[in-house]
Amino acid sequence: MAALARISRKALASYGLSAQHSVLHRGLATEAAKAIRPSNDRIKWDYRGQRKIIPLGQWLPKVAVDAYVAPNVVLAGQVTVYDGASVWAGSVLRGDLNKITVGFCSNVQERCVVHAAWSSPTGLPAETTIERFVTIGAYSLLRSCTIEPECIIGQHSILMEGSLVETHSILEAGSVVPPGRRIPTGELWAGNPARFVRALTHEETLEIPKLAVAINDLSKEHFSEFLPYSTIYLEVEKFKKSLGISI
Repeated sequence: MAALARISRKALASYGLSAQHSVLHRGLATEAAKAIRPSNDRIKWDYRGQRKIIPLGQWLPKVAVDAYVAPNVVLAGQVTVYDGASVWAGSVLRGDLNKITVGFCSNVQERCVVHAAWSSPTGLPAETTIERFVTIGAYSLLRSCTIEPECIIGQHSILMEGSLVETHSILEAGSVVPPGRRIPTGELWAGNPARFVRALTHEETLEIPKLAVAINDLSKEHFSEFLPYSTIYLEVEKFKKSLGISI
């Protein structure tokens, strides 16, 4: 019994000592947290967002001043977005192997993926070229293809290496254009693989650029929500104010 009592006293003493150490540690941590306070002049930047412009080696994506590129778009490498063009939310244009061009007043809609290979198995240019007044429907995949002026590519379409869509043509939604396939001018194609459906009327060809212009007008409303210039002037004004310099 005496031995049991001694063991119990030692256990209680050690518990009390550890409890005191725990209370002391919590007290020191609380004091340290109070001592570290963020500066009131510091802006709380959020660094979790993805990068929109990604340079690769000597290549830096180029975006025209009046082109609209959504905040969560990724442009990497040899990518050029010309005047009046728009690239919508979630799209990825990856020009790490070859050039990608989005022409005047063309639009690449939501969740599209545009890529370019080193070379084309058909011997045609391996660049991905989207010329003027072209509409690329959402969720489309383009790889080393050429789309001539005033065309419509339907949603969920896939254009493989070396494929060519000539001017005034329409590709229906969900179509797949095999490598090296040519869509002649003024025709409607559809299916997997894409096949000729019918020739377009003159009125239908006139509506193709009108759609691109309408989407360009819509992009201006989105563009006005984002500043086209840097906000570094806010930091300069804060710094001048802290030094007592009149702004």
